[in-house]
This record gives sequence, C-alpha cells and structure tokens, in this order.
Amino acid sequence: MKFLDLFAGIGVFHSGMEKAGHECVGYVEIDKFARASYQAIYKTEGLYTTNDIRTVRASELPRSDVWCFGFPCQDISVAGKQKGFAGARSSLFFATTRLIRDLGEEDRPSYLVIENVKNLLSINGGFDFLKLQIELDEIGYDCEWDVLDTAEVLPQHRERVYIVGHLRGRGTRKIFPIIRNREQVDNGPNTVNTITARYGEAQGTGAYIAESKPPKIVVNPHGFNKGGVKDISPTITAGSFKDNTFVASCLTPNRNSALIREATEKGYKEANVGDSINISQPNSKTRRGRIGAQKANTLTAGEVQATLTKEMRIRKLTPLECWRLQGFTDDQFYKAAEVCSNSQLYKQAGNSVSVPVVYEIAKKLGFKE
Repeated sequence: MKFLDLFAGIGVFHSGMEKAGHECVGYVEIDKFARASYQAIYKTEGLYTTNDIRTVRASELPRSDVWCFGFPCQDISVAGKQKGFAGARSSLFFATTRLIRDLGEEDRPSYLVIENVKNLLSINGGFDFLKLQIELDEIGYDCEWDVLDTAEVLPQHRERVYIVGHLRGRGTRKIFPIIRNREQVDNGPNTVNTITARYGEAQGTGAYIAESKPPKIVVNPHGFNKGGVKDISPTITAGSFKDNTFVASCLTPNRNSALIREATEKGYKEANVGDSINISQPNSKTRRGRIGAQKANTLTAGEVQATLTKEMRIRKLTPLECWRLQGFTDDQFYKAAEVCSNSQLYKQAGNSVSVPVVYEIAKKLGFKE
C-alpha cells in the first residue's frame, strides 16, 4: 500500500510502514533539522514533499491508501499548558482533516493512522477526544483506538494512543487489539512479546539513608563524602546538584545502590545498577517517578535521561542510546548524526514515535475481512 507521511519528524512511520512492505509517496515536515535527518536516512528523491501542512492544497497531494500522522502534542501533553485543540499546534489535526474534506471520496485514503500522547483521551474532560471522533465521522471515517506501551517491545516506558480511521465502504479490517506472536523481538532481557492494552472503537519522577533519624548524605564531586564513604561521581553537569541533595550513595557489603530524591512518603527511591534516572529539575520538591526499573522512562526532547552504571556512576544516555530506545537502527542514527547536532538528535528521539509499535500496526493494514 502507498502511504503519505504527515508531521513526518525523522520518519518513524516511514520506517515502520516500509518495514511492513508499504511504499512512501510523500512527506510533510516543517522542522528543518528533522527534515535534514529524514532526507539523510531515507531515499526521498522523487517523493512529494513540502514544509507546512497549513499551506498544502489537497489537489497537489499524491494519491495514497494510508495517511500517517502524529500531530503536535504540545497543547495536549500533561507537561504543556493543556489548551488541547484550542492551542495553535495541536489544532493542526484539523488542517489535516481539511485536506481530506477537499478530496473526493474516491481519492480519500482508506486508512488514517494517528498517534498522540495518552492525555488526548482525557484532556478537557474528554471533550477534545470526542471532537476528534466527530470530525473523523463527518469526513467519512469510523475509528478505533488503543493505548500501546513501547515497553512491551523495547526497554522504554512510553504510552501513546494510536487511532486508526477506516473510510466507510472500503471494507477495511479492524486493527486493534494487537496480539503479537511469541517470536523473539529483541535479544535484550527487558523485552516482552505482547502488545495488549485498553482499546476502544467508535462509529459515525538529597536523598536520605533509610534510618529512624536519617543522616543527610551529600554528594562530593571529588568522590568521597565527609564520612569517607565513596560517593557516586556524577558524569552529568555538577551544577545540577548544587544543593547536594539530589542523590546519595548507599554502599554496604550487602548493598550497592543509590537513593534518589522523590516527593514520596519515604522521600526517596532506590535505584539499582541498570535502572534509568530522570535528572530533570534535580532540586524539585514535588517530582516523583524518576526511576525506571531496568528500562528508560519516557524519552523527552531534552537531555534528561541517565542510568546508574556498574561503577556506581550516573551517566546520561547518549543520543545513540535514545534512538535505539525508539527502535531506530544504528545506521539510521549515524546518517542523521552527520547532519544534526547532539542536542537536535536528543530532541528528535524525544519527539519520535516508536518504530516497532508502528510496524505492528502496519502489518495489519491492507487486508480484507
């Protein structure tokens, strides 16, 4: 099947769809750095492309069977201002449906594959998600949706809602729920082989030692605290620990871990070797959920993901590791690294969708019931 890649970013839908045997006929992306990575990774010669979806005319788009788009989530994400569809970015969903309205029914794609943050289901009391369903209904699409977690195929906890629109009258097959076969997906120890979640359909994340009077353990950048106990030596910027309370070592003959401050009843959570640690806002008194047990927390556009190493050091994840956590190949990363800075590579990974999840959806497209 032929597909159009809208809000294309660095091409997650391109990777997942192509891996499943589908053919890209065009892409739209406004960010110049994401476009540079996209063009470095994929064979884009001869494909339709433009920058801004708001200026696209339906008549210029190549005909395709599937439109894929993860429209901007900044107005919907819990980390944003919660404007929902009233925000300038997330309302671009309607710029996409406008294009479909301008197409004759025979030229409309059979499928719409849409991705966004899970909060889309509940923002503004659920009314925005209702608006989305009504809009799809008005342009002729029934829809189904599922909340899928990347942690079920890769070691990153990342819940996203995936919506599939079916053009009425085309006899398209329902996609959800997705039940994976039991084949090995990855050789890593943190992979499971099922994707199951809630699904629906619609018609029409400093520390203190755990004692009764906990003494404050401070991080010393030189490697030892006042009591002579060897501390964790952060490999991230020392300024992030200016109050010396974010992290403390807890090393005994029977224990090898770090206590990370969190706004919980205990006031901390224990991180073991191999756990991820979110290092954003290290001095926050309200932050919780910093620790990922043997998997990364949800990647974001910033450089905030770290891990606890065997040497008891907190080390930031590299851009390559972040791209791997989204399912990109090393070859794809190195092509993008030739045209983008590390800060852009971190941002691109954090803004991305997860390739293996798209692949699972893409495998089920194009079959008749």
